[in-house]
This record gives sequence, C-alpha cells and structure tokens, in this order.
Amino acid sequence: MLTDSRAMTQIQIAPPGLKNVVVADTELGDVRGGEGFYHYREYDAIDLARSRSFTEVWHLLFVGHLPDPAELTAFEQEIAAARTLPEPVRELLPTVARAGRDRHALARLRTALSLLGAVDGFEPAWGADPERLRREAIRVAAVTPTLLAAMHRLRAGEQPIPPRPELSTAADWLWQLTGSEPDPQTVAAIERYLVCTIDHGFNASTFTARVITSAGSDVASAVCGALGAFAGPLHGGAPDRALDALDEIGEASRARDWVRQKVADGDRIMGFGHAVYRTADPRAMLLRETALELGGELVELAVAVEQEVVAALAELKPGRELYANVEFYAGVVMERCGLPRELFTPTFAVARVVGWGANVLEQNRSSKIFRPSARYVGRPAPQPVPVRSTAG
Repeated sequence: MLTDSRAMTQIQIAPPGLKNVVVADTELGDVRGGEGFYHYREYDAIDLARSRSFTEVWHLLFVGHLPDPAELTAFEQEIAAARTLPEPVRELLPTVARAGRDRHALARLRTALSLLGAVDGFEPAWGADPERLRREAIRVAAVTPTLLAAMHRLRAGEQPIPPRPELSTAADWLWQLTGSEPDPQTVAAIERYLVCTIDHGFNASTFTARVITSAGSDVASAVCGALGAFAGPLHGGAPDRALDALDEIGEASRARDWVRQKVADGDRIMGFGHAVYRTADPRAMLLRETALELGGELVELAVAVEQEVVAALAELKPGRELYANVEFYAGVVMERCGLPRELFTPTFAVARVVGWGANVLEQNRSSKIFRPSARYVGRPAPQPVPVRSTAG
C-alpha cells in the first residue's frame, strides 16, 4: 500500500491481471477453482447442463429463477421473436460478411451487433427502465446466432436461412447453418456445450462488459467490447487452436515429445491449463463425457493425447497442476457435430453472449463507475520542457 501525497489517500497495488482481487458483488454465480466447481446462481452449472435446456438457464440468469412451464413458453416466444434481423441490417450484412479471413467471425459479429444497436436505437443503460434493458439484452443474445449463421453462409456464396421460432437455440443454430433438420444427438451435444459455457466468473470479456456498463453505455456497446476481449487467443479464441494442436500431434505416442518441444520453445499448450482451476476443469470433464457418447476415432485420439499431455506437463512443470481445459474437448465435440473450425469460437460466443447480458443487467443496478488507478513507472516528473529547436 502506498500513500498518494497529492490527496493523502491510500493506494493499493493490485497484482498483475487483478488476480484474486474482488471488484464487485454478484448473484449470478462463482468459480471455485480449488474445488473444480462453478455454479449459476445457486445451482451447480454442470448439473444444469445435464438436466436443463439452454433457454431455462438463460431465464435463470436473466430473471433469477428456473422457469415454470408457462414462464418457459413465454420466454421461448420472446427469444424466437428477437431472432429476426431488421431490414437495414440484412441489406448491409453481405458487405460485413465478406470482410476478413474465415477465422475473423467475431470481428464481423462485433461489427454487425454494433450496427444492430444503432438500427434498433439502443439507448444508454444509465437510468434505463430495467424491463427495456432486459428486452435489449435478450435481443442481442437472441440475434447473435442469426447474424453468425447468416454471415457464414454469405461467405460461402449461399443465402441466409431464416430462423425457425419453434426450434431451441441449439437446434436453430444448426438449422440456420446447414438448412438441414438437425440430428437430435447433435442438438443435445451442442445444447450441453452451450449451457456449460454461458458464464464463468469475472473473466476478461465479462469484466469488460461490466466496465462499459458501469459507464452507463448501451447493451450493444457492452457486448461489442466483451467480444473484443473474447476474440483473443488467450480467452475465447482458442477451441479451434486446441484442435489444431491435436492434428499436429497426430497420434498419442508423439504427444510427450510434442509437449517437450513446445515447452522448450516457450510456446503455450493450447487446450491445457486454466487461470482459475487447480483441478480438472469441470467443463472439460462434461465435454469429454459428451465426446465419448458421440464416439469416433477423433475422440479416442483426444482421450489418449490428453493423458499423455497431462503426464508430460506434470513432468516438465511439477506443482503447476495443468489439466485439459474446456477448449480441448469443446473442439472435439464441435468437430464431431460437424461444425467447421471457423465456427468453434462463434459457437462459444452464442452461449457467452447470454452471460454477458446477465452481467450487464446486474451491473446496471450499481451507480459506481469502474475507475482504477495505474502506477506510473516512467521518468520522474515534472521535467522542464525542452526548448524547441530552431535549427534547419
């Protein structure tokens, strides 16, 4: 702790990355990394993923409780109505869809959601009617898969497919991507994945959404900011890279040598290790189970490689407790469900945008803006300003 002589206030120096620093109260859930456990409100998130639909958990986070049948029907209808794109967005979407490389889908989504916020006339969250803000948060989350699927098809030279109101979020996501009736087992696997990735504590993207909301900005701005953080390869942008690593390894017998070389080169092992968990990531455990239900050679390879990589990391980095994280098996599950790799991280975003929305709604109940300080480590100030040279 330092004393600021200008105001004689006590300044606390936080650790890098704000590790273990509590910056807000929340009722939405928590991650207990030492236990390998996380929850949404009062319920075990993995139990919810096994037993409840994505829409039910969405209702839990937005409204505060699991819905009864009548509430669920009304909520499903509200979500279905919010999936449709306004005409000005549909007109400009082909231009947005053509931008960037295939794996730039989140940048395109960020642009499309910013456009949607302007077209729909989103107003600042500061002083907003809570019901209006809730509708806007539902709108952003509901339209996200529509935007992603439409832009994916446009890039492939195909026409977007309108959403179907009778389908669940997972089923409609697959329908809009392919135009084929989704297989029930595939829908169940994607649904389980979406539920287990809706929210996960104050990660970088969630914190970004809350910082923007604390300034009183609108829902679209908060989600676009969150997307900017989420797109980073150290955050949401890694499921496809984890599967790329599995391809690079090729067979389980090569895994330990591959890890040794990566560690020697100072490279990050994508799909392993987590900033919070010191045990196995419960999401990875659930998705490993889901992958085994889907079956296939890829799954068998992934399970064998996981064991070898964990053993190699234990040998090379003793005491670090590095295990497979959600991204490793997320890539395996989505590959088995037939999704192209450029859609792995966007599918993650289909889930996480609900968590961001819930955090926006909660943060907006506070009147305090986030305003931390930085520690200046440059040359001592003030220094005399040098006289401008007149030579030449």
